[in-house]
Amino acid sequence: MHNIRPTSPDLLTSSLNRRHALLGTLGLLALPMTTHAVAAAPAKAKNAHPDVWPHASQVPGGVARLSLGPSAKRPTAFSGDVPLLVLGDAIEWTALVGIPLAATPGEASITVRTENGGEKQVAYTVADKRYREQRLTVAPRTVDLSPEDEARYVRERDHQAGVMATLTELRPDASLQMRVPVPGRRSSSFGLRRVFNGQSRNPHSGMDIAAGTGTPVLAPLPGRVIDTGDYFFNGGTVWLDHGGGLLTMYCHLSRIDVKVGDVLKTGEPLAAVGATGRVTGPHLHWGVMLNRAMVDPALFVAG
Repeated sequence: MHNIRPTSPDLLTSSLNRRHALLGTLGLLALPMTTHAVAAAPAKAKNAHPDVWPHASQVPGGVARLSLGPSAKRPTAFSGDVPLLVLGDAIEWTALVGIPLAATPGEASITVRTENGGEKQVAYTVADKRYREQRLTVAPRTVDLSPEDEARYVRERDHQAGVMATLTELRPDASLQMRVPVPGRRSSSFGLRRVFNGQSRNPHSGMDIAAGTGTPVLAPLPGRVIDTGDYFFNGGTVWLDHGGGLLTMYCHLSRIDVKVGDVLKTGEPLAAVGATGRVTGPHLHWGVMLNRAMVDPALFVAG
């Protein structure tokens, strides 16, 4: 859990089939899916392309994978004014869209800028998803904030807003399949509607993993440390930047073993599990952010 207060299917047709068809002649290049095809696709196609990461799930808190078709150069795509992560090659490009938990189900679209300077809209549908409710009892001061704690929270919120806006280049060879940062039972708590001491709060926007205090937390992908700190709600916290607007956060840490600017490889330690901040016991809160939207980490891991 953390102090952020809210600010698909895989739409590709079979990549292998398209590549075989496309290599014969440029005249057979497939076009992007139409708006009708997008809307007609199911909301979740996790098994359609099991080796594609992240998995597609066009629901609030999920990820949409939108085909942009072929282009000699990487297209640029935006959700509003926020740049999107675009993967692929000249044969086919795909925009990855993090869908905020606060998104309203229904029609949505992204803007794609073409090589000649024009723009086009690519539509998709956000399906409804009902998340469960969770009631927790925590220290009263972490629910009914004193003026001093409220002022601290505002300072930390504004600082982390800058952290969350980080945008750097994605490595060309980047794989987005993540390893789970700590061993332990993974909760299905992403998206839970949280009720603390009888008061409704923002939905849970990460994955809680049960682990004992001191358990090493390992980097799920190569990344650079862009923030560390001790925050009112999050407790000990580390943010990693993986490029392209893909960030991960680790909260409630008992110890932080890295500093801003450190570059980590997959599997390198960055901290230790703890019970700092607003918690009911030791665990890791692991968050994944894509284009400034917190999305379900389960879409990036196997199993």
